[in-house]
Amino acid sequence: MKAALLGVDHPHSRSHLRTLQVLKEVEGIYLWDESQAALEIVRQEQGEKVIGTFTDLKQFLAQDFFFAIAACRNDLGPDILIQAFQAGKHVMSEKPIGRTAADSARVVDAAEKAKVQLGVVYQNRYNPVSVQARKLIHDGNIGHLVSVEARMVTTQVRYRNPAGWLFSKAKAGGGILSWLGCHYIDMIRYVSGDEIVSVSAEVATMSGENIDVEDVASLSFRFRSGAIGTMHAGYLLALSGSGYHNPGGYDNYMAFRGRAGRLYWDTTVKPLRLLAESAQPDWSAAPMREFVYQLRESPAYGGGYGEDFIMDFVRAAQGKGAPPTTGRDALQVARIIDAAYESSQTGRRVAVPLD
Repeated sequence: MKAALLGVDHPHSRSHLRTLQVLKEVEGIYLWDESQAALEIVRQEQGEKVIGTFTDLKQFLAQDFFFAIAACRNDLGPDILIQAFQAGKHVMSEKPIGRTAADSARVVDAAEKAKVQLGVVYQNRYNPVSVQARKLIHDGNIGHLVSVEARMVTTQVRYRNPAGWLFSKAKAGGGILSWLGCHYIDMIRYVSGDEIVSVSAEVATMSGENIDVEDVASLSFRFRSGAIGTMHAGYLLALSGSGYHNPGGYDNYMAFRGRAGRLYWDTTVKPLRLLAESAQPDWSAAPMREFVYQLRESPAYGGGYGEDFIMDFVRAAQGKGAPPTTGRDALQVARIIDAAYESSQTGRRVAVPLD
């Protein structure tokens, strides 16, 4: 099949292009961006399988490709995505799919009306540790969920181009929560199988840089099951330098605790390990266990499991199985983040609407 990339100047565009290039099922790739200069640079530096470049969106959408990965600026994305749906294209979109929940709902409605598949790049769902943790919880190994703890801390704003659009509220919609914290909110929902129904939060801008979005946030959750949870997120590390693939640039942690046990892992430890404890009778011979993962290497975004994530989206668009994520996952995360912002502004706990 032929595929496409919508936007080549996004921080993740090159990674998404590598994914399309490594997929043996993709024989040709079309590129679209408003900037001809950006298209030329990408084609010269990473042009494998690229068979056409366009600055005219209508002309681009008239090409014969089955699906696109969209990597667009947050404020521009909704209108671009809606035009792609109207042209009958299936789209896997970068998160978020809009600056707010209202923007995201408009995108979701348009995809459903056009009867095309809309996915969101929450590929950490396919990380083997997330898959294993979800199964262990689903199978009852930690019992009734009691608490969840998440930490997503990374390098300071000064290492990340403070003048860029990611730190403009008008363009991005939000800061650490909408750009990186959203991955952990989605993982909390996915792994627990539970829904966040209310949020109490404090967000702040503390970096000293000239930005107008939050760079640190602390959230408290209530789940539908009655469990509670917390998440701390921020651009906070002073000594780790810059770069997305900087191994020292993250301090991340996840824990799920129940009446009968707990699961926890640090995403920065290599090789990746999931630690599990259970008081359930069938664990009596080994109540404390460690699962170690050697991830399949790949130049794709997310490595080997990133390839699998995109291909399962393609199969779902072909009518072969369930998609790994949907636009409604992005919408629910956006509702939680909107509730966090409202809570921080008002000083009150805010209910999160559910579908």
